[in-house]
Amino acid sequence: MSTEAQPIDADLARRVKLVIFDVDGVLTDAGVYIGATASGETTELKRFDIQDGVGLKMLMCSGLEVAIVSGRVSEATVLRARELEVLECHQDPHAHKLGIVEELLRRKALQWSEVAMLADDIPDLAVLRRVGLKAAVANATSHVVDICDWQSRRPGGHGAAREFCDALLAARGELDDVVERYVDERSK
Repeated sequence: MSTEAQPIDADLARRVKLVIFDVDGVLTDAGVYIGATASGETTELKRFDIQDGVGLKMLMCSGLEVAIVSGRVSEATVLRARELEVLECHQDPHAHKLGIVEELLRRKALQWSEVAMLADDIPDLAVLRRVGLKAAVANATSHVVDICDWQSRRPGGHGAAREFCDALLAARGELDDVVERYVDERSK
């Protein structure tokens, strides 16, 4: 069995202008570490895959817009988005993602057909059902997998986002150029 996912349809890929990533279960392995300091201050930790972050940076290097949309509020997510220079980081404590994305599309003057999303679970469905390119991580729920155009071989939080970024850029015919541009920018 191949370790590579099936390629993304080139026509779908070329329409994409905005790529949305869920957080828990997509950019993380869905695990959350919650504790408290000695003074009682709550703290939360999440594990993010570094190679996934490089994938998001490569998308931005190619000129694509990147957004993080989460159904949980977490300072760890804000810190990761800031580190990656992802300006569109949106969190809703009740997983009301649709309104967030509708406002994002209005501000960016984009159509649903110009949006891709990498998702994993039911809270993503309201948005995922509308986007032009629907993608799922390997360990996504059946409700998500059943409607997706593409699925990673890797699970969320363990390289699935990078796999998706590489596949999207490859389908657009841009992967090798973006890799070289990324390397050149860091070789100066």
